[in-house]
Amino acid sequence: MRQRRHSRQILLGTAALTISALALSGCGESSGEEPEPQQDAAEAFEGRGPINYVSSRDASGAAQDSIDKWNAEHPDEQVTFVELPDSADQQRQQLVQNAQIESDTFSVLNLDVVWTSEFAANRWILPLPEDALPTDTMVPAAVDTATYRDTLYGAPYYTDGALLYYRTDLLQAAGIDAPPTTWEEMTAACEKVLALPDTEGMSCYAGQFDKNEALTVNFTEAVGSAGGQVFDAEGTPTVNTPEALAGLTQLTDAFDEGLVPSDAITYIEEQGRRAFQEGELVFLRNWPFVYSSLIATDGSSSVADKFGISSVPGIGDNPGVSTLGGRNLAVSPFTENKATALDFIKFFTSEEESKARLDKSSRAPVYPSLLEDPAVVEKRPFYPTLLESLENAQARPQVVQYGATTTAIQEEAYAALAGEKDPETALSDMQAKLEELSAE
Repeated sequence: MRQRRHSRQILLGTAALTISALALSGCGESSGEEPEPQQDAAEAFEGRGPINYVSSRDASGAAQDSIDKWNAEHPDEQVTFVELPDSADQQRQQLVQNAQIESDTFSVLNLDVVWTSEFAANRWILPLPEDALPTDTMVPAAVDTATYRDTLYGAPYYTDGALLYYRTDLLQAAGIDAPPTTWEEMTAACEKVLALPDTEGMSCYAGQFDKNEALTVNFTEAVGSAGGQVFDAEGTPTVNTPEALAGLTQLTDAFDEGLVPSDAITYIEEQGRRAFQEGELVFLRNWPFVYSSLIATDGSSSVADKFGISSVPGIGDNPGVSTLGGRNLAVSPFTENKATALDFIKFFTSEEESKARLDKSSRAPVYPSLLEDPAVVEKRPFYPTLLESLENAQARPQVVQYGATTTAIQEEAYAALAGEKDPETALSDMQAKLEELSAE
């Protein structure tokens, strides 16, 4: 697959909590080899010169500012941005393919938190020196996502949690004083809002439901918000439960009843952001990064000053559960200039640069000192809501063979949303696939 090189930037991240990682060993892509020991980490970082930073598209301009600053100070160690697709699955595919052929094209990798274990187990990223990062000043959950078998393999870049964006002007016009805390309340609110004369053609709600990683996230949140889990603490699949059925049924019913627009079956994060920003939705589940676009005053946002932010809604008597998100930066063992790559990561993920990027980006840093900084909160007033959302956050399974696991979840959840299977059958088939993967 062709890659585009670009000097563009990455959207920055958000704060989060995590649960214990699940240790599913497997076949497929996994080599099953033990990663290199931590004490050898420092010796691996030699070589200086140009490197490539590989990440998804950056629309904020924040990361490029950091890259430009680095390049101005390091004329012999220039960093080039290599842009990957918006789809997380396509990002992972390109990163895996590059690692499997041991290409030196990619130097610093921007990894979803759930990929870190897989890449570490396959020796596709290097263990970092023990003193490389000020991990004691970072959100512990973010550090946990960057750690595999008690060894740090990534630099926490940002952490993430889901938020519910809603139209304050429309809720007020419908006589609704507070955002919904449950799906039932959200449905009732939509009935009132969509009965208003100015809401013709609008839809109630959208998340991200295309058959990719975003669907795994939305499905996991629905199950968690119904009181269930996709895996239990021992790593056993648990989607054959009443709670998982309630969560998936809530999503399928929303499609069937027209609460979710039919084209949302193709939505990933950007499509949902655009739909809400263009005034097509009353509610949107998305990550904090969309905030900067929504508040734009250049005419690109029709909802600037017309929306609020809350935690994702619960199902029944259960509180809403956010999925843990975020990104880690790691060094490819196949890049020539590893010393430059490590120094760039230290610079890029530093508290100073994290704070500087907040001028453009909505993604929350991994430093509690910044999350609690009154000046930061003044500009990003949703941070307290985000932290509240993360109190009940659940991690996706951090497994060595995450690709096969998330594919199984996506296939069956999508089949249910698309009406190809009823929710009971989809969950039964998902349980069987996940049990098979767990046994390998």
